[in-house]
Amino acid sequence: MAKYLDPKADLTFKRVFGEHANLVASLLNSLLPLPAGEEIADIEYMSSESVPRTNFGMNSIVDVLCKTRDGRQFIVEMQMFWTADFKDRVLFNSAKVYVDQLEHGDAFSLLRPVYSLNLVDEVFEKDVPDFIHHYQMVHEKYTDKVIDGVHLVFVELPKFNPQSIAERKMAVLWLRFLTEVYKTPDEVPPEFLETPETRQAVELVEESGYTREQLRGYDKFWDYVRVDKALAAAPERSYKAGLREGKEAGLREAKIQTARQMKADGMIAETIAKYTGLTVGEIMEL
Repeated sequence: MAKYLDPKADLTFKRVFGEHANLVASLLNSLLPLPAGEEIADIEYMSSESVPRTNFGMNSIVDVLCKTRDGRQFIVEMQMFWTADFKDRVLFNSAKVYVDQLEHGDAFSLLRPVYSLNLVDEVFEKDVPDFIHHYQMVHEKYTDKVIDGVHLVFVELPKFNPQSIAERKMAVLWLRFLTEVYKTPDEVPPEFLETPETRQAVELVEESGYTREQLRGYDKFWDYVRVDKALAAAPERSYKAGLREGKEAGLREAKIQTARQMKADGMIAETIAKYTGLTVGEIMEL
């Protein structure tokens, strides 16, 4: 029986969307607000080295940078959890890609739109029901007046409900692929296999197609994600109190509570010790 990896992991996401131009084009066409008649027909990858990698954690780097023959550029990122600075970093990276289109002396008329698609595995807009958010520069009063340059699209994966966009078949299939395929214990849903793009993507995340070393890296990725989430969930008050008052007791309590959460998430004592500073013996007693 085939087993499938989670496509949201760094290893699998980049294999599916960073190595197969037809698949990333399909994903972008299904989720981006592209004008009618301007769907992506061809696309090529670019080096993401030109995009600055700021210090926002290991889950916050640009995953895919690509462009069409007519010069439109696209950034695709998979973000495992939301941070307060993520939206700012997305804007910064998109603006950098937009500006870098021109060499010194080039006419501004050569500038083409930049689209940034950001798939986020957390809810960050808790007060609105929509899960796809499109940001662009619009007139404050007359919102139909738009300056076309940088488009930022954020997708909250946990909010996704197939019925909410049932008329957009490929969007539903891709979002279901990202959130469901690794949970299928028996067989892949037939609708995934009926469409060439998602059938290809399913084959690309089959566990048997990865080496032992790659699978170790895959497991390590999820260890890091659990660590990040555990640290983010640690009582903020304990950290602030410890830092503000300089009391070792406050810091230690925060570490203990973080360690308890990491232990509950199934992490081994050695890994917890590495990130909290507690000893293995102390962790075993929690």
